[in-house]
Amino acid sequence: MNRGVKPKSNQLRVGRLTKAHGLKGALKVELYTDDPAHRFTPGAVFTLQVPTGSKWHGKTIELAELRWYNGHAVAFLKGVEDRNEAETLVKAILWIDADEAPDNDEPDAWYDHQLAGLRVMRDGVEVGTIARIEHMPAQDLLIVKAASGEVMVPFVSAIVPEVNVEQGFIVVTPPMGLFEDLAEIAAEEASAEEASVEDASDVEVSADDESAAEVSVHDASEEPVSAEEASTETSKDDASDGTESPATPAE
Repeated sequence: MNRGVKPKSNQLRVGRLTKAHGLKGALKVELYTDDPAHRFTPGAVFTLQVPTGSKWHGKTIELAELRWYNGHAVAFLKGVEDRNEAETLVKAILWIDADEAPDNDEPDAWYDHQLAGLRVMRDGVEVGTIARIEHMPAQDLLIVKAASGEVMVPFVSAIVPEVNVEQGFIVVTPPMGLFEDLAEIAAEEASAEEASVEDASDVEVSADDESAAEVSVHDASEEPVSAEEASTETSKDDASDGTESPATPAE
């Protein structure tokens, strides 16, 4: 299924429209930025990431106003005047040009695109690469693609003490078991699969043995017959077949 074309690589993802709100065209926004006051100002223009079949594909949209209702961000967009029109924008992802984003003055903060693809080093050994970043309410999570699967690493200084974007790596000091448990699970699954294959082979061998046993039983029940017994049986069969023998003249 075609999920649409991603915006240019020099753009930053800042939000996603989740559902229509009210009857006047407003939409709830899932924010992917910790600075909505700068990203979502009246007049801000967003590139829309939508499926190719959408009427909004390849278009931009301008923000009229961002309001807050019960702790949820709600966007009012120019040209979207009613709920039906808002429904056509549900699940659209909002992007802005990187050069329009304010300068990052925080030394310990990075954009998603800066972290994605970085090598993950542990004790001087590469254990994976960052596949993506999940923004959770409590903290951000680095999704690391390791040899045996994906590992969720909390993006906190105690576990990720060093981020070196220039040289393309981060250093992790995860608690014991974070990566090992995943490797053990993978090993257990592999062992279980091998055991399953071996069990299937044993069943096939047992079936062959059983067939061989049946053949032996049948063979044993057919005891050899002596020549005299065979002759007697043949005579009995001839006598009981109900046919008349030709008469011989008396001497």
